[in-house]
Amino acid sequence: MNAEGRHVKERLICADIEGFDALSELALDMRSSWNHGADDVWRQLDPSLWDLTQNPWVVLQTVSRDKLQLALGDPTFRRNVDDLLKARRDETEAAAWFQQTYPRSPLSCVAYFSMEYMLSEALPIYSGGLGNVAGDQLKAASDLGVPVIGVGLLYQQGYFRQVIDKDGAQQALYPYNDPGQLPVTPLRKPNGEWLRLEIALPGYSVWLRAWQVQVGRLKLYLLDSNDAANYPAHRGITSELYGGGPELRLKQEMLLGIGGWRLLAALGIRPEVCHLNEGHAAFAVLERARSYMEETGQNFDVALAVTRAGNLFTTHTAVSAGFDRFAPALIEQYLAGYAEQKLGLSCRDLLALGRRNPDDTDEPFNMACLAIRGSGAVNGVSRLHGKVSRQLFEPLFSRWPMDEVPVGYVTNGVHIPTWDSAMADALWTGACGKDRWLGTMDTLEQDIRQISDTRLWQFRTDATRSLVEFARERLSRQLAISGTSTDDGVEQLFDSNTLTLGFARRFASYKRPNLLLHDPERLIRLLTNPHRPVQIILAGKAHPADLSGQALIQQWIHFIRRPEVRPHVIFLSDYDMQLTEHLVQSVDVWLNTPRRPWEACGTSGMKVLVNGGINLSALDGWWAEAYTPEVGWALGDGREHDGDPAWDAIEADALYDLLEREVIPEFYTRDERGIPMRWVARMRESMAQLTPRFSSNRAVREYTEQHYLPAASAYLKRAADQGAIGVALVNWRHELEQKWSALRFGEVKIETQDNQHIVEVQVYLDGLAPESVRVELYADGMDGAPPEQIEMMRVRPLVGAISGYAYRVAVSALRPAADYTARVIPHHENAAVPLEAAQILWQR
Repeated sequence: MNAEGRHVKERLICADIEGFDALSELALDMRSSWNHGADDVWRQLDPSLWDLTQNPWVVLQTVSRDKLQLALGDPTFRRNVDDLLKARRDETEAAAWFQQTYPRSPLSCVAYFSMEYMLSEALPIYSGGLGNVAGDQLKAASDLGVPVIGVGLLYQQGYFRQVIDKDGAQQALYPYNDPGQLPVTPLRKPNGEWLRLEIALPGYSVWLRAWQVQVGRLKLYLLDSNDAANYPAHRGITSELYGGGPELRLKQEMLLGIGGWRLLAALGIRPEVCHLNEGHAAFAVLERARSYMEETGQNFDVALAVTRAGNLFTTHTAVSAGFDRFAPALIEQYLAGYAEQKLGLSCRDLLALGRRNPDDTDEPFNMACLAIRGSGAVNGVSRLHGKVSRQLFEPLFSRWPMDEVPVGYVTNGVHIPTWDSAMADALWTGACGKDRWLGTMDTLEQDIRQISDTRLWQFRTDATRSLVEFARERLSRQLAISGTSTDDGVEQLFDSNTLTLGFARRFASYKRPNLLLHDPERLIRLLTNPHRPVQIILAGKAHPADLSGQALIQQWIHFIRRPEVRPHVIFLSDYDMQLTEHLVQSVDVWLNTPRRPWEACGTSGMKVLVNGGINLSALDGWWAEAYTPEVGWALGDGREHDGDPAWDAIEADALYDLLEREVIPEFYTRDERGIPMRWVARMRESMAQLTPRFSSNRAVREYTEQHYLPAASAYLKRAADQGAIGVALVNWRHELEQKWSALRFGEVKIETQDNQHIVEVQVYLDGLAPESVRVELYADGMDGAPPEQIEMMRVRPLVGAISGYAYRVAVSALRPAADYTARVIPHHENAAVPLEAAQILWQR
């Protein structure tokens, strides 16, 4: 029986049990992953299964009919279920931050596209950081009432599961994601028919099934190709996250972008804003333009000019090689027909949208380039990553200063209620109130500072004790699975009074997970100090195709198996969301050692903040803007060293020094009560200053106010009057393209008087309307200040010249006149320059 058949059968079996529908509504809401009010309900139904899976829907599908009837017949149990359901519905219907702050907003819907989502271990359709950000932002949007709809893919296998074999090597397993056991439901039409979409690929069609996930107030829609009407090979298009070769990846991204936008259209959903979480979904910009063409009869250029105003592209990639690229022949094979028949574009024109150099016929098709050319705004995911991204995308904006490459940043944050422990939740609730993460969080910093040293330290020691118990149990199970003996002291491993370091993330060379192993003997001395011992918990996966990353894991395993090391270091396999929660809720110090600037943001270290963990990290990603001496420790000099092995050795020594001279002494230096006062002070400042600042609550509010609301207004303005503004923009751009090469500067005059430079330049526009350009005087910024960009006024036409004008401006003479140069750039009141028009002419 297929998954849909099981859904129907299970509903029929239990439909007559009073209260089952209430349990189903609770079980199918991913809110259970951050609101744990219903945990006791599922624990009562099947405590063992609940502890293993943390999946309410699995518990509900597995428990016997008799057990359900017995539980629901208990007045106390039933009253608890009814109260939980009422609380859920009341919260969903109540006005949240967005409704209270923007009651007359032009924004009714943001369509959020992502290749992966980390919402809960119950729905394993994620790999790591990208899915983490997507899941946490959906949850925060639900808390804040921001009208977001998620769009993604439902993978039959998801990302691989990890086993470490007897030789210490990673083995990849791919268990099947049975939709009948996942908290998803088929998306149905009003007549009960399962909503399915037909997507044309060369020579055949692929049928996509639509699923729905409830995420608090919001919905996440997922598509999968495992439809009985498809050929077997096509059923496997959505088989595996980040698996297969370029052809499979291209088909997945077509289904996500094109299929995802068509799904919204089929549901009658008309988003003002489309948020692309990385370039995987960039084909959505084409399908959105196609949909607008169909509605209005406009051509593709106008449709893109109108719709791009409502598109936001967030890049998470810190190196050029990380962008998805496809061979021109592959794009031609799969998308030439779509371009010609649906968009009215030649394949050459389509390929140009995805190339840095549109005229280079050998250049691959880059999804990031397509996303940039189809969006009204672009952002990186930390302040440093914004700078790195401007460098990466500078070739698209030739001759523009780096600071003006149109890429901003919104630093990622984590969904605090997902990652805080029950003990942390109680601590913060007592200090800051129950609804602390649902608004602007203005008073949290001062509130958390009121907690006493004694209370804070007791909180941390309780957390470490919990971690030791969890680690021993998980390691015993791990060893049994790998066939290793579990009778050699696992129950004596680790000590809750010992300083505990945590390192857990994807194992990749640029993350330098083995920096601590640079000098193994020095590390052993540090671990085994009888007076100030240290213990380390590691976890992480390497991509199945990344052999160097797998070798890094094996190196750690071999080190751990040394008899003198084994009591002090453990590697917990199959790094997943559940394991992450236990680690970030309990370790004393979170290590992060990426090679700057390759970590776009990194969110793992943010998760320890609410739980009282302290970060020791390289100055990369979020830590480059978060670090101050009172909140943690920094590794490195804050500069790039291009992967220099000698620098890795320098930073390894610096890491040992930091641990030996600062971190370890601070942890073990106690007052008469046994409290490490300097440690607790650092912990308090980390919690108070950084937890609100690096939360997804803050990130989603920034996205809403800096991007979603302006994008919604801009899109609606351009879409009005059958896209009249779009038509004007296209005409303006065509005129720029035709005439820009003939623009030139004439004579330049500079007079200095009364502490001012009076600058006058002659500009010949070759018939281009003067309103189509802006003439500026430009000077680089000084001492970290932004550059000066001063508009010059058109003062008179030049006698005898066609479209020749004199422009003038006065500037302070505090800087030499030679610091300044004139330039001409495109100008249109409705255009984003240089994002939509990248021409520029410098006087020198």
